[in-house]
Amino acid sequence: MVFLQRLYERRLLRTIREGTMPEHVVLVLNESDVLSDGTDRLKSFARWCRELDIGILTIFISIIDESAGMQIGERLAEEMKEALSHITDNIYIYSKEKVLDDGGCESCSGMRINLAIGYGGRFEIMNAIKRILEMVKEGKVAPEEISEELIEEHLCIRCEPDFVIRSGGKRLTDFLIWQTAYSEFYFTDVNWENYREIDFLRAIRDYQKRQRRYGE
Repeated sequence: MVFLQRLYERRLLRTIREGTMPEHVVLVLNESDVLSDGTDRLKSFARWCRELDIGILTIFISIIDESAGMQIGERLAEEMKEALSHITDNIYIYSKEKVLDDGGCESCSGMRINLAIGYGGRFEIMNAIKRILEMVKEGKVAPEEISEELIEEHLCIRCEPDFVIRSGGKRLTDFLIWQTAYSEFYFTDVNWENYREIDFLRAIRDYQKRQRRYGE
């Protein structure tokens, strides 16, 4: 049985490598997924992405307990960055307490990992609007010059995801609500603690079978 499963995985992997690979994958999890399971599975997921030459992996961890959000977020960020440092040196952290502006997704070579801890899309857009309003106040930008492109320039994560994977749930958060307008979404019934490489490969195969319309 194990032999047949491995044989199936190898054949599936070979088929996937012949198809179009997403350049930017987003993984959406809850804080309980990481707190209960640790970082080993996250490290494996990142390794699977690297082996398929996926250039950008964004991991979003929603923080349910807002009162303890900062403490939990700092702990998760530290543990996750340490674990994923074995995969790549290009790791960027985003949280409500620490908003980075690193110049988008073209500023590094090799695989890039974005760690967003409780960093929702509404919060991100609110901050972008505040920055633009400051520019208007200073006379650097006229109100009629405000455009989609200007708003995108002031978002922290500026690379649009190709594929968003939500493990063990049917509900999304507001993460990257601007950037994921044309992304493909995949929901799996498999809980994160039981998520395997075969589940990831099936998700990629599903992505490759779709015809992306980009809102058309």
